[in-house]
Amino acid sequence: MTLAAHDLLSARILIVDDQAANVLLLEDMLAAAGYTQVFSTQDPTTVCAMHRRQPFDLILLDLQMPVMDGFQVMEGLKANNANDYLPVLVITAQPGHKLRALQAGAKDFVSKPFDLVEVKTRIHNLVEVRLLYQRLAHQNKLLEAEVLERTAELRESEARYRSLTELATDWYWEQDREGHFTKVSGPVLEMLGIRVDALADDAVAPADDGWDEAQRQALQARISARTPFLDVRLSRRCADGLHKEYRVSGTPMFDGACNFVGYRGFGVEILG
Repeated sequence: MTLAAHDLLSARILIVDDQAANVLLLEDMLAAAGYTQVFSTQDPTTVCAMHRRQPFDLILLDLQMPVMDGFQVMEGLKANNANDYLPVLVITAQPGHKLRALQAGAKDFVSKPFDLVEVKTRIHNLVEVRLLYQRLAHQNKLLEAEVLERTAELRESEARYRSLTELATDWYWEQDREGHFTKVSGPVLEMLGIRVDALADDAVAPADDGWDEAQRQALQARISARTPFLDVRLSRRCADGLHKEYRVSGTPMFDGACNFVGYRGFGVEILG
């Protein structure tokens, strides 16, 4: 992931220092380096409102100022910041303040008197990190939106599949994670002769209903084991002596976190 020079040089930078000479020095340095959106204030009490109205990509913040020092400014910025990234480069003449400034949320520091080459390098690096952070956050939002859209599409597809399955099959069922039936359509009792509670609790069905008991128990074992199956054959000898064959398919269902949430299946009679 790379940034164009234009993106870096058009970053919004705010200089906060109560000394006009320091502000002018930094403004001239940034202008010479090609930065085009440089702002300044000598009143630290205005910084939070300025950043809230239109966020800056980097704030050059002096720590020792009257009325409101740099540490108080950072506390205000953190309270109003929409995310965890605080784009602050502190300026201090007190070596002992550096660690405290970093602990307060500053991303880097420079010491007075300025080494202009060092200041330009640190500013460039922090602006680059800030813009990359923003780009990554934007891409994450796009990805989240795409995931939500795909999830909605999958749900619509599942609903269409369910409708078509019910229309194209002789019977259809759904169970929850405990095995209780939540949806049954078609002549389930007539087609399979298996009671709803028999499928859910693996109970023994009547022995004289004409079904091949071994086949039926094998089907119930697959359902209990939560394994998918396709075109499992079931046979039945009807009371009038006719022999009928059926194809039965089923699959477990899972939520977005891969947790088992139930089972669905359908069946058709094999004609001819």
